[in-house]
Amino acid sequence: MSGGVLFEFVQMGQVMRVAAIDEVTGTEVFVITPVSATRLQMERVALAKLRRKLGEPEPPPPSPRGRYA
Repeated sequence: MSGGVLFEFVQMGQVMRVAAIDEVTGTEVFVITPVSATRLQMERVALAKLRRKLGEPEPPPPSPRGRYA
């Protein structure tokens, strides 16, 4: 994904419909999330689905911060 991604949020009762659109290709996907999820969580899920659809590898998860005893 060399361009940006547009996000659209539409609340439908107790769920949120989140669309992710690749600006370069116009490819669009959508996911349904609970309205209790944060905006960042909603965007991450939609972006992951868009990347899968475009055939891009997913980035590795962030390394945990801090120390565990």
